[in-house]
Amino acid sequence: MSDITIFHNPSCGTSRNTLALLQEKGLAPKIVEYLKAGWTEPQLQALFRQMGVSARDVLRVRGTDAEARGLTDPKASDAAILKAMTENPVLVERPIVVTPKGAALCRPVERVLDLL
Repeated sequence: MSDITIFHNPSCGTSRNTLALLQEKGLAPKIVEYLKAGWTEPQLQALFRQMGVSARDVLRVRGTDAEARGLTDPKASDAAILKAMTENPVLVERPIVVTPKGAALCRPVERVLDLL
């Protein structure tokens, strides 16, 4: 499978372990360091549709300013969360892996196996 993409944060142990698992399986995924590349709203919307989740479902709170931004408030809209994610890419939980079988947030790491 050469058409695998991992939205990767090399500083994240789970992301590194997911990438290592893919490589152990003999796969060479396209690696997108999303903290450098950033996100667009259409890109995130398409990913979330493919994953069957909302922006809130993929919001990273730990180690971010999500709470200070009011994004953890139940009244915060998905549109507001999505906008914040494009402004500060670290607000997207990681790693997200996309394969021909679908897309998923691979937490725990073994979740990636369902996509292979």
